[in-house]
Amino acid sequence: MRARLGSPARPSAVRPAAAAARPIPLSRTRILTAAATGLLSLGLLIAPGSPPARAQVAPPAAPATPAAAAPANPVVATVDGHAIHLGDVEQAAAALPPNLRGLPPKTLFPMLLERMIDARALVAQARREGMEHTPAVQKQIAAATDQVLENAILSKEVKPLITPAALQAAYQKDIAGKPGPEEVHAEHILVPTKAEAEKIIAKLNKGADFAALAKQYSKDPGAKNGGDLGFFKKDEMVPAFADAAFALKPGTYTKTPVHSQFGWHVIKVLARRQAPAPTFAEAEDGLRQKILKAAVEKAVAKARAGVKVQLFNLDGTPAATAAPATK
Repeated sequence: MRARLGSPARPSAVRPAAAAARPIPLSRTRILTAAATGLLSLGLLIAPGSPPARAQVAPPAAPATPAAAAPANPVVATVDGHAIHLGDVEQAAAALPPNLRGLPPKTLFPMLLERMIDARALVAQARREGMEHTPAVQKQIAAATDQVLENAILSKEVKPLITPAALQAAYQKDIAGKPGPEEVHAEHILVPTKAEAEKIIAKLNKGADFAALAKQYSKDPGAKNGGDLGFFKKDEMVPAFADAAFALKPGTYTKTPVHSQFGWHVIKVLARRQAPAPTFAEAEDGLRQKILKAAVEKAVAKARAGVKVQLFNLDGTPAATAAPATK
């Protein structure tokens, strides 16, 4: 599938939106990697003892006075004596969705502060009622503690490996100076039925113009452009379409209809080329994900090597096989 459009002016049914991508099988390592990615994106994957990431949130400015400079992390409210610092509000802001983080500070700060005061008031009431001693709450506290510890060890093991120098080294090793992926320039005609596609191929066999047939018959949004898809890489199209297109030589078209979830295609390849290697800026996100995944896998393997794992069947009896590897 194509994750992006080669040309915004030429949308195509064979370039579905990224949300429709093929599902990727989940694994614990993949889930941990996704969690670590999310923490990195929020600036929250930090080494124990490091200061928290801060969003640009500040309370309304107070009148200037000749007094000494304000502390770097001032108290902005207390609830039953429990202090809420500016840093707490900024860290809460960093965890917000991007659309909310973009609100003006004079709007965002009081909203977050009020929410934190509400939360502190509820916590105070729960403690007065002794709820932290109930079994259900104790279980949730233990689970939350485990999650914090899991994030802390991942931070300790992973974050030092995600550095600009590491990204540059990976780029030089794996990408720089090497040929990029092959691309083809193709046109296509999309119709609802195989019979219609076969009729179009018969017309092409008699010398009909491909672009003219695309304008006349194709149901693809790019039909008005003669079905021209521009250049694309193999992994940017749905598999059936990509396999057929990359099997063609320039100037040839598919002699039998190609079926995909969008309908029936007739494809013509105009040219092939070797794409240039991506720049560092273009490759940076992918390199970061690759290093992050490898670092998480290494951290998980190290942790599992230090523990004894025993699996049990659903009836409570010990399982005969060892615990599966985390991949």
